[in-house]
Amino acid sequence: MERDLALYPQDNIGDALWQMLQEGDDLSIPREIQFSVLFASEQQALKYGQLLLENNQKLSFCPYPDDKDHPWEITAYPEVAASYENIAAYQELLENSAQPFQGKYDGWYCVKKGE
Repeated sequence: MERDLALYPQDNIGDALWQMLQEGDDLSIPREIQFSVLFASEQQALKYGQLLLENNQKLSFCPYPDDKDHPWEITAYPEVAASYENIAAYQELLENSAQPFQGKYDGWYCVKKGE
């Protein structure tokens, strides 16, 4: 299969999705995608979490010991198809909404579907 760069650009998101497709994942099947944002203080993380909850987002909150400068993590769990557009748009939304709380976007993850 040849990579369509319009659907799978050569960047972190496009590369990950292309790898998933190559491994047989059906990217059109909606699934929970985990997006993490890190914070320097528990208070900032909780305020950001409240914002997400007010917008009906499923989330989790926990300590994040792997980053001493940002030791608090909020993870949001939207359920969408694993498309470049969906992931890039949600990432941008989280990055923009986390700025007032000094949040640092930390990436996304999802499990394989279609087996």
